Amino acid sequence: MKDYQIYVSVWAALLVLTLVTWQVSYIDLGLANAAVALVIASFKASLVALFFMHLRQESRLVWGFAVFPLVILSLIIFGTLSDTLFR
Repeated sequence: MKDYQIYVSVWAALLVLTLVTWQVSYIDLGLANAAVALVIASFKASLVALFFMHLRQESRLVWGFAVFPLVILSLIIFGTLSDTLFR
């Protein structure tokens, strides 16, 4: 029963974060809109990976395979955003 409650609470958190993303899209933050959307999306993806994909119970090797692509993705995003900002 405890696992069911965890999954329901994570699902509810994902719904709330989706609503927050939708509400923030109507606020004019300039260039920060994309950053806020990426932060919320990253948090949602981490919830899915940790709880629904059971990453929180895995070994360090699996964590390494999960984190390495995130490092590469962050480098790509940082490079793209910095290129856009300094044009």
